[in-house]
Amino acid sequence: MIMKKKFIKILLIFFFQFLINSSYAVEPDEILIDKKQEIMARNISKNIRCMVCQNQSIDESNAPLAKDLRILIRNKIKQGKTDKEIYKFLTDRYGDFILLKPPIKLITIALWFLPFVFVLIGFLIIYLHNKKSKKIN
Repeated sequence: MIMKKKFIKILLIFFFQFLINSSYAVEPDEILIDKKQEIMARNISKNIRCMVCQNQSIDESNAPLAKDLRILIRNKIKQGKTDKEIYKFLTDRYGDFILLKPPIKLITIALWFLPFVFVLIGFLIIYLHNKKSKKIN
């Protein structure tokens, strides 16, 4: 009986966590009337980094800058701009860091490969530490 209650609590936690992760910060006054344009705006917003939160897209962020960027994107879409033109405008203005998945270029190579280098260095440190502690024993 106790196990069932714990299992139900765990399921509820996972369910609420799922709801939290799938919520968006887009406010009703931002939503475009044309469904195709709104879908386009959402797709772009999901790929743009919130410069305040840094690990969230502007679609998920409640930061004022994220709202401003969402509105900017929707205005560009209303003007008839394409995805590529909007991404180019944002990267020209804020750099490749604004993209959640920056392109692999010579300039952004550190963004892509330094995490792997740090993980390898971490494993090397752990390996050497374990090797040294075995010699002491």
